[in-house]
Amino acid sequence: MFIDHALAHRLEMADTSGARRSGQAVVKAHPEMGASTEDIAGGCAIFAGVGSPITQAIGLGMNGPVTDDDMTHLEAFFESRGARVEVECCPFSHPSLREQFDRRGYRVLEWSNVLCQRLSAEASEPERPAPSSASAFDSPAEGLIVRQAAPDEAELWCSLLCLGFADEMGDATFTLMPAGRALFGAASAGFLAFVDGQAAGGGVIWLSDGVAGVMGASTLPAFRRRGAQSALLRARLDFARQQGCDLAYTITAPGSGSQRNVERAGFRVAYTRTKLYKPA
Repeated sequence: MFIDHALAHRLEMADTSGARRSGQAVVKAHPEMGASTEDIAGGCAIFAGVGSPITQAIGLGMNGPVTDDDMTHLEAFFESRGARVEVECCPFSHPSLREQFDRRGYRVLEWSNVLCQRLSAEASEPERPAPSSASAFDSPAEGLIVRQAAPDEAELWCSLLCLGFADEMGDATFTLMPAGRALFGAASAGFLAFVDGQAAGGGVIWLSDGVAGVMGASTLPAFRRRGAQSALLRARLDFARQQGCDLAYTITAPGSGSQRNVERAGFRVAYTRTKLYKPA
């Protein structure tokens, strides 16, 4: 699959749509937080509380040049709310965005890989690991069930998300709660995994103009390496096919276990995004 600006634009606009919907869900569910979203420079700026993982700008420069007025507007949006300016930047964005970052002294915060795959009409099949590398794959667990979450299971899904990330984020995992509720409420569908009748993990999927974003996946430590993540991924991709999507994407940390898992399911790295911030 050749990755050009047209394909990157589809992916970035789908991700921007999901971020916007998440921010709008926080605005509706938690008015006391002063959450807000605003379209700027072809992308969207989202404020969902200081320190929230969805407080950032995304999609800037994908539709053309980014001006000084755009950047002044963007910085005022975050700084007036006491938040640091953070921007997810696609390498296919207009060169003027890079020039703005250079002039204004932005620094790199982190990188992330955007992976994608074409979707055919056929349902996905469970993976069969090669004998020589069987130990490197999750082995399916007996009693593993994955199903779509009901609307009244938002708190269950959100608690699984936060507990699943607790070993990575520590106490900061509590900042995920408002974002997690928003993620579940704004997503196209949520999914839950159960092992022997116990809630083991969950994930969500976003649909936008034929593009499916598989995000927000988490498994409790006690149930890892038992096939829950692979089953959640297959279920969401099958859901995307049923909804007529022809393209799926996800985002992982470079070289992470998550990247390894999704590549086994057919995803390939499309490009690497850079997250930049404006120093105080």
